[in-house]
Amino acid sequence: MTESNQPTNKDWVEHWRRIAPKLDEIRRRELREFDYAEQLPIIDALLQMGIDRRVSRKSSGLVEFQRLLAKAKR
Repeated sequence: MTESNQPTNKDWVEHWRRIAPKLDEIRRRELREFDYAEQLPIIDALLQMGIDRRVSRKSSGLVEFQRLLAKAKR
């Protein structure tokens, strides 16, 4: 491509400005038509994967956060 044929930032912005509504409509249609019942085994497997790989925590992180705030205050 020669430099004169390369898209400019303005060209890219204009392209995305025009295409964004079309992409949004595609996303909305796919969400409307999504069959959760059909995909339930996959959804369950993903949730189970999260449960299987969870890490037990000894606290909620609040104590650590307060420690960091106290340190920053000094």
